[in-house]
Amino acid sequence: MPQNPAFSLDTPNDNDNSTKEEQPASATSRSTPNEKDEQSGSPTSISPPNEKEEQSASSASQSPPNEIANGPDPVDIEAGRAGETPADAAPDGGVNAWLQVLGAFFLAMNSWGIVNSFGVYQTYYITGILRDQSPSNISWVGSIQAFLLLFVGVATGPIYDAGYFQLLIRLGAFLTVSGVMMTSISTQYYQVMLAQGICVGLGSGCIFVPSFAIIPQYFSTRKALATGIAASGSSIGGIVYPIMFYKLQPHIGFAWATRIIGFIALAGFLVSLSVMRVRVLPKQRRALLEPGAFKEIPFAFFTASLFFSFIGLYTPIFYIQTYAIEQRITSTNLGFYILPILNTGSVAGRILPNFVADKTGPLNMLIPCSFAASILCFGWIGIKDIAGLIIFALLYGFFSGAFVSLPPTAIVSLSPSLRVVGTRMGMSFALTSFGILIGTPVSGVLLGTAGSWTAMQAFSAATVLMATLCMVVARVGKHGWRIGVKA
Repeated sequence: MPQNPAFSLDTPNDNDNSTKEEQPASATSRSTPNEKDEQSGSPTSISPPNEKEEQSASSASQSPPNEIANGPDPVDIEAGRAGETPADAAPDGGVNAWLQVLGAFFLAMNSWGIVNSFGVYQTYYITGILRDQSPSNISWVGSIQAFLLLFVGVATGPIYDAGYFQLLIRLGAFLTVSGVMMTSISTQYYQVMLAQGICVGLGSGCIFVPSFAIIPQYFSTRKALATGIAASGSSIGGIVYPIMFYKLQPHIGFAWATRIIGFIALAGFLVSLSVMRVRVLPKQRRALLEPGAFKEIPFAFFTASLFFSFIGLYTPIFYIQTYAIEQRITSTNLGFYILPILNTGSVAGRILPNFVADKTGPLNMLIPCSFAASILCFGWIGIKDIAGLIIFALLYGFFSGAFVSLPPTAIVSLSPSLRVVGTRMGMSFALTSFGILIGTPVSGVLLGTAGSWTAMQAFSAATVLMATLCMVVARVGKHGWRIGVKA
């Protein structure tokens, strides 16, 4: 039986057992007519069609439509989204399905990929057109860009559910490309903030939720892998755009180097618009908020873990190039390649953990990845040579890569039914956005006031470690201390 396209994980076995105990005839009621004829040991298996209809009308355990209308039970979850017929279940592959992954890849490349490229602009602004601004002030541009990418998802989720996928992608493409082009003619701090921070951030926010929400409609057993491949576009953007900017800027100037990035983003958006199509729409539009979700310990602590992780997660991404150059670990030429090296590691970090997560569960992958990222940040304090810095960049890129691609599937696993998944994603990412908003500016303040990189590095490591502890609480609250359970 195909799995639910909106779910990346099976529901807990405890729930399955309780369902089977309370509804002993449920397995018969879900069997096909041929299967029922073969089940001679069950009274219902030899009932004529009209008797089965009477039984299904009088028994909730033999009424799949009513079960779906009231929210899927642990077995019905595998049949499709709440309100879908079995014919609506995800095809789990095919040319059209992988075209959606291709389109989502380019959307990620030109939303998260642009955010992941801000480190090269941070380094340029410090010595270029914004040299009169502090590193903390400059980092606010990238922080607001990333904040809006996540926060706007609260509003775009219901708009997507209402059937306006194409409108959101077109609006997001227009705002993103316009913001990049306006950045190219900016010379003042407020102009950079409006163009690169707010305009690009709003455009990315329009794209983020639709780009990942469409994939579960086409995949069931390989949702996490397909999502990881699409999310790797953000890492590719984080590799291509910094190298492109660094190579072009000395020859054609800041303005045209930035415009070329805008033209490439436009081409990627055109590919996405040409191939991506919504296959099914939800039968019921989701609520904007579900405050009661935070009374559930697993969901509340997982949201807290995302908040803490994004406070510290982007500090190395924004500052590693500046660190390498200012500490004279590398030459200026090689220093600009440290960020692309980090993003190279995150390509594998987007895909491999997701592949494993389809078998182990997303929390079982996020916890070790988060812990490893925190240990690496502590180790960053003692790195004083180029070999160590390159190894750090590759490993940190790999382990931090899971933070973009795995949280959506983790939220699915922590939700009681399909009808609240979209709402919970929106709420969780909205709160997470405040972490990414304050994280890198606080790191910049620590760097500026303490005059030492150690305080900033320790702050980043401590917040990611706190995120790991919150994830452990969420996992234990949902599944207990059992090691082998899929979580």
